[in-house]
Formats: sequence, C-alpha cells, structure tokens
Amino acid sequence: MSSAHSEAARLLGSRIREERQRFAINQMELAELAGLHFTNLGKIERGQANPSLHTILRIAGALNVDPATLVEGMTADMLPDRPHKITVADLIKAREDAQRTD
Repeated sequence: MSSAHSEAARLLGSRIREERQRFAINQMELAELAGLHFTNLGKIERGQANPSLHTILRIAGALNVDPATLVEGMTADMLPDRPHKITVADLIKAREDAQRTD
C-alpha cells in the first residue's frame, strides 16, 4: 500500500465510513465481517491506504452494497502519481492524424 494520500483514497474511505455509520456499526465489527484487521479498515477510511480490489469487494460485500457505489465517479485524474494524462482515445486520434498527414 502506498503512503501517498490521493483524492480517490480519501473519497473511497469517506464512502465506506458513511455506509458503516449508516448501519450503526463500528470499525471492529465491519472489519470482522469483511475479514480484515480493524487497523487496516481505519487506514482505508482515513484515506491512508490504497486497498486492493479484493479488499474493496470484501468491504462492499460486508456492507451489502454494490462495489460500484464506493468508486462511482472516481477517475485516474484523482491519483497523485498518474504517469500520463493521455487516454487511449487521444492516442488513437494522434495516430489517425499522423496517418492523414503522411
């Protein structure tokens, strides 16, 4: 897990915390239901960890929510270390433009 805090990690953690609180359960209870250690869940809720897909699915399953609701609206632009801002659509367009000029 990265120590870099990202907007995406903070948003995911906030959504998990909101869902947990909606059910009026504490971190230890949710962590147990999801098969996690409660300190790891705390880091995720604070946006200090980047959970794996499996962990997100475990948490969503324990909360009985669609995992998509936890990541809805998130984009790669929310990551601090995104190496490229170019998308596959940009790459294809540049190739097509280059072929037209040849």
